[in-house]
Parts: sequence; C-alpha cells; structure tokens
Amino acid sequence: MMPPALVLAAGKGTRIASVAGGVPKPLLEVAGRTLLGWNLVWLAESGVKEVWINLHHEADRIRGAVGEGVEHGLAVRYSYETVLLGTAGAWRELLPQWRGTSLIVYGDNLMRFDLERFLGEHRYSGVMVTAAVFDPGRHAHTGIGGGRARIEGGRIVEFVEGGAGSDLPINAGAYLLEPSAAAWIGEGFQDFGHDVLPALATAGRLRAHMIEESGFCLGLDTPERFAEAERLVATGVVTP
Repeated sequence: MMPPALVLAAGKGTRIASVAGGVPKPLLEVAGRTLLGWNLVWLAESGVKEVWINLHHEADRIRGAVGEGVEHGLAVRYSYETVLLGTAGAWRELLPQWRGTSLIVYGDNLMRFDLERFLGEHRYSGVMVTAAVFDPGRHAHTGIGGGRARIEGGRIVEFVEGGAGSDLPINAGAYLLEPSAAAWIGEGFQDFGHDVLPALATAGRLRAHMIEESGFCLGLDTPERFAEAERLVATGVVTP
C-alpha cells in the first residue's frame, strides 16, 4: 500500500512570474492540465490514496481548483502556512499525520517514475530517508538546478545544492521519509536541499534511488525551463 503524500505547493513562483500571467505556479498548465493536476494524477495512478498539499501564496485559488481530490479518487487535505516553512518545515509541520513512511513530491516538477519500485527499495534498505535522483546524461530534464548527489554503494555520501556544471546525479524532488527524520529538521524555515539532505548524507543516513530509464524530471520554475518542458511534451520526448 502506498503511503500518504505531501505535495509542496506553497512557493510564490517569483522566478516564473513573467510568463505566469498572475496564475499561481501550481496552476500553470502543460498539455491542458495544471502542474498540480499532473502530480495528483500520477499519485492516484500509483496507488496513493491520501494527499496533503501545503499552501501559502494564492491559497484559496489553489484550494478552489483542486477541492477535496474527488476527481482523482484521492482524499486531499491542506496545510496552510501563514509564514513559509520551507520544504522540510512543511513536512515537519504535519508530523502528527505521518504514522509511518510518507512521500514528498515537489509540486513545481513534472515527473514520472515508478513509485512502487521507489517505495520497495526504501523499505528493503531500512533507511530513514531515500531521495529519488536522475542522471542528466540519460534522463529527460529541463536543465533543472537541483542538488547534486555523490553516490557510493547506493548511499548518498555528499549532497551539494546547486552544483551547476557537474555530471553527478540530480535531486528529482521526491523523497520517502520515516517519522524519525524529524530529528534532523530544525525549527523555523527549513529546506531539504540546503539544510537537511547535506547533513543526512554526511552522516550516512541518506539513500539514493536512481529512477528507471524511462523516467523523467522536468523542473518548471523559470520561463526557460517551462518552455523546454512544453517542447519536450509537445514533441513526444516525454509522455505525462
């Protein structure tokens, strides 16, 4: 059974504002469906039943567009942040909801890979946190600027946010966590890429999951990356 998921959708989307036309980033459309809609379809098709969405900027508009998730066969609930908590802070805020493994998906990415395989490897390894990564030389992407992972024996031994110019595997923006991971997340604003994953890697507590060959990860956080994502979908390079 797939665990509950948190879709991160609270960001202001300032880097893509010039092409958003006032539309909040999670509601930007690619191939006739919003980014948030694509993520919910993916989760539902993978067997996820319960989804949390964190909100801040344009919260009412996003909530109105998604509703309770009935369209997708999901039970959708919301976590409103009066002050942005960051990617890790958003997960920690919902800690009472995580009775076991939980899945995190970055809502401004359009990605596809086998979530059941992801979960299976995580549980088999017995680790606290597993991060999905992709190979920029093999997987379709949009020049996403996520953290770079140095992997040895299946574990991420070094995680560097940014790391432009490197050919190391890149953070896909999807994690599986056990509740015990909360001990690695401080108070206030906390970001996985900057504050949590590097420390976990150094301590040998972070596992990598390389997505399968047919998987892809399209980051849509800038006008250039959004245009590239539209091109990849329109030309059939990727199929959401």
